[in-house]
Amino acid sequence: MKSATIQLETLACPSCLQKIEGALKSLEGIEKDTAKVSFNTSKVKLNFDEEKLSIEDIENAISKLGYEVIKYKVK
Repeated sequence: MKSATIQLETLACPSCLQKIEGALKSLEGIEKDTAKVSFNTSKVKLNFDEEKLSIEDIENAISKLGYEVIKYKVK
């Protein structure tokens, strides 16, 4: 399991947060209860299985919703 922190563009509303969390939790390979979006910092934290999903896949899923990923860290 890898742990990722993703910095997004500034989120405009709390419903953005729910949209992103919902999309991430639907992806195969993300540990559902670790996917958390912080509205105040516009950061996403989650754990994912690198064998099922890459950080690029996660970034693409967020981008498809219309949110820009500024940077990310994977440990």
